[in-house]
Amino acid sequence: MAFIPHTEADVAAMLAAIGAARIEDLFDEIPPQLRIRSLAGVPEALNEMEVGRLMSERAAADGTALSFLGAGAYEHHIPAAVWAITTRGEFYSAYTPYQAEASQGTLQLIYEFQTMMARLTAMDAANASMYDGASAMGEAALMAVRANRKSKAARILVPASVHPYYRRVAHALTCNQGLTFAELPYAPQEGTTSAAALVPFEGADITALVIQQPNFFGRLEDVDTLTDWAHARGILVIAVVNPTALALLKPPGEWGARGADIAVGEGQPLGVPLSCGGPYFGFMTTRMEHVRQMPGRIVGRTLDAAGRPGFTLTLQAREQHIRRAKATSNICTNQGLLVTAATIYLSLMGPQGLERTAAAAHARTRELVAALTRVPGVRAAFSGPYFHEAVLQLDRPVAAVLRALASRGIHGGLDLAPFYPELGPALLVCATETKSPADIERYRASLSEALQAARAA
Repeated sequence: MAFIPHTEADVAAMLAAIGAARIEDLFDEIPPQLRIRSLAGVPEALNEMEVGRLMSERAAADGTALSFLGAGAYEHHIPAAVWAITTRGEFYSAYTPYQAEASQGTLQLIYEFQTMMARLTAMDAANASMYDGASAMGEAALMAVRANRKSKAARILVPASVHPYYRRVAHALTCNQGLTFAELPYAPQEGTTSAAALVPFEGADITALVIQQPNFFGRLEDVDTLTDWAHARGILVIAVVNPTALALLKPPGEWGARGADIAVGEGQPLGVPLSCGGPYFGFMTTRMEHVRQMPGRIVGRTLDAAGRPGFTLTLQAREQHIRRAKATSNICTNQGLLVTAATIYLSLMGPQGLERTAAAAHARTRELVAALTRVPGVRAAFSGPYFHEAVLQLDRPVAAVLRALASRGIHGGLDLAPFYPELGPALLVCATETKSPADIERYRASLSEALQAARAA
C-alpha cells in the first residue's frame, strides 16, 4: 500500500471496536522497563510532500554510478513486464499456500518455476526455492550427508575458488551439526581446481564434493573430470551454478557420466534487481533418488476426481508439517515473490532470450578484459576460459584505485585482498549485457587516469 488511508476517526472507531482507549494499549504486554520512552535523533514527522522531497534528494545524492561489480550479484536488464505482473495484487499480497484448494494460482506458478529450474539444470526435481544461493549451498551439504549413507564422515570437499561468502554461510549453518569442510587449493596459473588437488583425499571417507561453475574467479572448471572422480569414489557432487550461464554451459545434470547429484545457486540474475543486496532467492534441484532428502516444498500437478488438472503440495518434509527431529530443514517459507519474478522473467525470455543474454554478457566481459589489460600496470591473473567475470592484477593496492574510480562515478569491481591475499593486488571485474562499448571505454580511461595519478603521487 502506497499510503496510510486511516483518518483519526477511523483509528478511534477501530480502537473502540476492540475496547482499547489508545494505540499504546495494544502494546501493554511489553514490560515498561523494556519500552523506549523517546527516539533520540529521529526528527519530527514530515508531511507527504516533505517526505517525497527528502527521498528524492537522498536518491539524487546516491547518484547513478557505472558498476562493474559482480561477485554473486549481477546487473541484468529486467523487462518492464516482469515486475508489472509480479506486483499485481494476486501475487504481491499472496502468502505461502497453506490452503492448497484456495491457492491454485500460486501453486501453479511455483510448479512452473520448478519445471523451468529442473530443465535449466537438467535435473529431475526442484523445490519451491531457498533463501539465497549461499544458504542453499549449506542446505545442500546437509542434504548430501542424509543422502550419502555410505559415508560416515560428514566431510565436504570445497574448493577455495568457491565464493568465500558461500563457504562462510555453509559453515555457519552446519558447524553445530557435525559437518566439516576440507578446502581444495586452486591452480595458481588457471584459477581452477586441478586433479592434483584431489590426490591427498584418495581413499578418505568423503561425503560430497562442491563444484562451482563458473567459480568465484569467473573461471570454468573441468566439471566432467571432477564429477567422475567423485562418483568413482562414492562421493556425491554438489553443483553451485549461475542460472544465466546455464544458457551456454553444460548443465550440472550432464556433468561427467552421471551428472551432479544436487544443484544449487543464486536466482537473483533471473529478473530480481540488485536492491542493495537483497532480498534474493536460492534454488535447488536434484536427482529423483534424492528427492525425499530435499528441504523445503515441492509442488506437484495432479487430476481431481472429475479429471480436472490441479496443483498441490506434494512433498513438504519440514518442521511445520512433521516432527522437528524428522524435518529435512528448518526453512519456514520460500522466497515466493522473487520466485514469481523469476518465473515471469524466464517465461518472457525463453531459451533463446536467455542464451542471447548470456552470450552478450560473455562478449562484454571479453571486451572489458581486453580494454583494461591494455592499461599499463594491469594484467589478467589467470589463463583460460571464463564466463562474465575475470580477475585482474594491478601494480599497486586495489583499494586506493577503487576509491579513485568511485570519485569518477565508477564501481570498479571487488578488491580480492581480504579473501585471496596470495593473489597480491587483485581485482574481480564483471560485465553483463547492460554495458556498452562506451561504458567499457569510460572505465578504461578512468582506470588509466587513476593509475597514472597514483604513480605521480
